[in-house]
Amino acid sequence: MKIFGDLGSGNCLKVKYTADHLGLPYTWVPVDIMKGGTKTPEFLARFPIGRIPAVEFDDGRTLSESNAIIRYLARGSALLPDDAFTQAKVDELLFWEQYSHEPYVATTRYHIVYLKRSLDQREAWRVERGEAALDLMDDLLNEGAWLVGEAMTIADIALLPYTRMAHEGGFDLSSRPEVRAWIGRCEEALGLEPADKK
Repeated sequence: MKIFGDLGSGNCLKVKYTADHLGLPYTWVPVDIMKGGTKTPEFLARFPIGRIPAVEFDDGRTLSESNAIIRYLARGSALLPDDAFTQAKVDELLFWEQYSHEPYVATTRYHIVYLKRSLDQREAWRVERGEAALDLMDDLLNEGAWLVGEAMTIADIALLPYTRMAHEGGFDLSSRPEVRAWIGRCEEALGLEPADKK
């Protein structure tokens, strides 16, 4: 398996975290989006959607979109429980992450980290929605240690990277103790160096 991605991208890290946790062998293929790496004829011939992460499997089949990839990789594992309703609750958060979290938390970070904008240049409407997404996560985590069920699932992995990097976009997690504790649990479960020690 080849994973095409950028280690600075939370969407790409989701795939890396899932593959590493499940012990799946892969080759990481770096793609520089700032230099048009996803727009080359060679890349688009493999991955017409033109985004990373993207995966090419040993049999030549390809798959794009981070949450589709992690859902496929996690099939048959504890990261995606067999129960149909539990899977639907995981899917609920996968869709929510891409529609109501990533466009605000991650994009605000992208503007600062990749486009080198200042915190003063953040888009107020985007920041407001990002704050709301993080508040909702804190509320959801009041109900249990994990976002769905009694153990870590791909719902947690999907939301982890951009949440643990939220400070890079100017978001303050200090008033969200449940989110901070959850980040610690995820980091421990995935064997990651704590974000607050980097």
